[in-house]
Amino acid sequence: MVTSKAHVRPEKRAANGFGRRQFLLTMGVFAAGALAGPLSRRAQAAVNLGMQAFTQSGLALGTQTSMTVLHRDAQVAQQAARAAMRELEDIDALMSLYREQSQVCVLNRTGRLDDADPRLLEVLKEAQAMSLRTDGAFDITVQPLWRTFASAKAVGRLPDETEVQAARGMVDWRKLEIVGARVTVGTGMSITLNGIAQGYAADRTMAVLRRHGIEHALVNAGELAAIGRNAEGKPWTVGIQHPRNKDAFVAVASLDGRCMATSGDYATTFTADFMNHHIFDPATGHSPQSLMSASVVCSSACLADALSTAIFVLGPERGLALVESIPGADLLLVRRDGQQIATKGFPVAS
Repeated sequence: MVTSKAHVRPEKRAANGFGRRQFLLTMGVFAAGALAGPLSRRAQAAVNLGMQAFTQSGLALGTQTSMTVLHRDAQVAQQAARAAMRELEDIDALMSLYREQSQVCVLNRTGRLDDADPRLLEVLKEAQAMSLRTDGAFDITVQPLWRTFASAKAVGRLPDETEVQAARGMVDWRKLEIVGARVTVGTGMSITLNGIAQGYAADRTMAVLRRHGIEHALVNAGELAAIGRNAEGKPWTVGIQHPRNKDAFVAVASLDGRCMATSGDYATTFTADFMNHHIFDPATGHSPQSLMSASVVCSSACLADALSTAIFVLGPERGLALVESIPGADLLLVRRDGQQIATKGFPVAS
């Protein structure tokens, strides 16, 4: 079993430009690990099923990423994993906030991109669609709020309300415009793909594996994507971190061919009471208060990623209504008082 991103990558939530999820590759390089050597018990189980288990890991997207691939042919598995890792590198190079020449950095610096990469355009259009669907609760232009809170924390304080509202005045998803391959934002605005890009990366990675003939795999690119079965012939299982106990799970989910993303208030905080953290409500400029975490499973990691962010802002009632409007989507919430709420189809492992 692996854990959801909320458990496996706390280091990525240190103060940085991405807040809830640091998508970019902070070292600026991808350090791919070797394929697994001695067989674990799970790998041995795969061999018994006529397949071999190959695991590759490395640093990408601001976290420790990993993928487990099951296949009968070692060469096929290695080629697939390496191609998938290259895709992660490419996405990071496009969407990093720490690479001066990434397209996101260029857009934030100049307010304009004249020839945006098709992958960036795809993510931006998905983000706009979620903003429209949620009345702006999901908004990738919240980066000025992050900078305001992070800068204040660096000198041991919270920003005052005047500072918060000044930053909020530069947040408006409707002022991000896409015409063909040209992207523009309003004066003083900047974007973060923190709430959607890791899910998109997981989807793209899995698509590469599929194109190489892989039918059984688990990808952890900060968000989780799974196909087929694990080495024991069972659904892939993932742990969802307890928001207040880093060594415990609130649940274990069985990924029945779906993907999963989790948003939580606990990873990067501006105050010790978790009242001010890395998720912002664009309508107020402050952190939402009703939830500690929101985990979404659905057919796409990109969609799950955006939904978990939006639902954290929307709160339990509107969040549940949103998920129930999307076929194949399910939700597990942990309220601020510790109460858990789950849709009927959320795949808790038995």
